[in-house]
Amino acid sequence: MSVSRTLLALLEPAPRHGYDLKRAYDERFAQGKPLAYGQVYATLSRLLRNGLVEEAGVEQGAGPDRKRYTITDAGVTDVESWLATPEDPEPYLQNTLYTKVVLALLSGRSAHDILDTQRAAHLAVMRKLTKRKAEGDLADQLICDHALFHLEADLRWLELTADRLDALGEAVRP
Repeated sequence: MSVSRTLLALLEPAPRHGYDLKRAYDERFAQGKPLAYGQVYATLSRLLRNGLVEEAGVEQGAGPDRKRYTITDAGVTDVESWLATPEDPEPYLQNTLYTKVVLALLSGRSAHDILDTQRAAHLAVMRKLTKRKAEGDLADQLICDHALFHLEADLRWLELTADRLDALGEAVRP
């Protein structure tokens, strides 16, 4: 995910402090991996330098001065363009798991064991996600569904590959 564009889009409704942006990001998108304050302020600095945000005032308080940032017209255009651009589908055409299966077949090791171990790992993650989905709000449910659908596709591939191991072995062995 593009942290810079996400922060930029979070600025669109109204000016905010870096602290407010971090909190809004963490509430909606962090999923257990909150942004570091340093990343927020470094990102705001780049956005400012690139003309996508500007300072909207400074407030003095007990601690350091708090700068408020607002999105510029160029920033709004950037967000609109980013939101309208589809994400590249990730086809995983040459992934590590396929490589491990082929290398196991070439070396005489059990490719079935590799597939079984991977299946168990996928199922464990799916159980965690299913529990999180059941306990979460709508945002968590949607994020978990996205991940679960990808894991289900991986499981289908694991089953298909297991069914074709003999043919794959014949195809890859010299």
